[in-house]
Amino acid sequence: MSDGARSAGRLALVLGGGGARGAYQIGLLRFLARHRPDLRVPIVTGVSAGAINAAQLAANPGSFAAAVADMERSWTELEIEDVVRSDAAALVPAMFKWALRLVSGGHHLGFAARGLMDTSPLRDRLARTLAGDEPEGVLRGVAENLAAGRLDAVGITTTDFTTGQSITWVQSREPIHWERPHRLGVPQELRVAHVLASAALPFAFPAVRVGDHWHGDGGIRLTAPLSPALQMGADRLLAVSTRYARSREESDEEQIAGYPPPAQVAGVLMNAIFLDMLDFDARNLQRINDLIDTLPPGDREGLRPVDLLVLRPSEDLGKLAGRFELRLPGFLRFLTRGLGTRETKSPDWLSMLLFEPGYTRYLIELGERDAEARGDELLAFVDDSAPPAPA
Repeated sequence: MSDGARSAGRLALVLGGGGARGAYQIGLLRFLARHRPDLRVPIVTGVSAGAINAAQLAANPGSFAAAVADMERSWTELEIEDVVRSDAAALVPAMFKWALRLVSGGHHLGFAARGLMDTSPLRDRLARTLAGDEPEGVLRGVAENLAAGRLDAVGITTTDFTTGQSITWVQSREPIHWERPHRLGVPQELRVAHVLASAALPFAFPAVRVGDHWHGDGGIRLTAPLSPALQMGADRLLAVSTRYARSREESDEEQIAGYPPPAQVAGVLMNAIFLDMLDFDARNLQRINDLIDTLPPGDREGLRPVDLLVLRPSEDLGKLAGRFELRLPGFLRFLTRGLGTRETKSPDWLSMLLFEPGYTRYLIELGERDAEARGDELLAFVDDSAPPAPA
């Protein structure tokens, strides 16, 4: 989708969601760091797991290669217990609260049935790695990189459950704000709460309070995943999807036998929410580029072509998850099997929760192999970065 004839301009890195699948994005970054250790990425946006990666990249005070090395170390050391409490003592009470709510008939119970999983380990981990345990959870490294000219803007997207809107929190050199139907761009000093909220998988993880409202996973209402980077002034978009593009034959293959178990329904739903919209948005962008190319420069009314390069897995990450399912903690594995993860050939829902070192390391290696396979194209795409904008 890229066009080398017009690739000059500000580069943006767009990191999508997918839970544990976010490790795949590190493979691309590792490839770029190996070949362009001092690469400058002026604009970074992320949603869900991509928000964690975007925040780590934007807040790291070192070079691009040093930042990627820290990110890789964080992912390869990650265990499920670093993300959620997976023991029975934590899961059973949460399940009991949900069961009581279902049979309460709407009566006030004196407690809230929040996420099925306790994400306090992830909150503590993000506080250490992103904010250095700074009391307010501010990502100080972002402001430092903006001031030093290493970064122009970073955006983290959440879903405001209170209003139903998609909110992109933007920290940048100059205040950036936009309003679109159900989508807002809001200038904000980024904090750990924004990142944690963006990664709060619906139902599984509890919503996070940001200001006066409760926020959850940013992919839920983000109907145009490429839009935040464009609103922040990007001319070239390097997007990383964690969705495997099945062939026609693979798409027609039956994944289950009989009535769909909850895990299959949840997997299809998660793909529709978090992954399919990037493909839809990419096709729209290409159509707009083609239309702009047919117009004389004087008739474009401010529209500009924007180059896009999308990297996606060469293997089905859902099917891969089935190979690593046995490594989940026993009680959590028992529950996921109860939802039917063993009854589908591609347990996509499981792949989003599989924060297991073997799985994440494999995804990092796969991401690097996929980037290597398109190495010349990728390096040519990132090599035309414009000089830093004045502070």
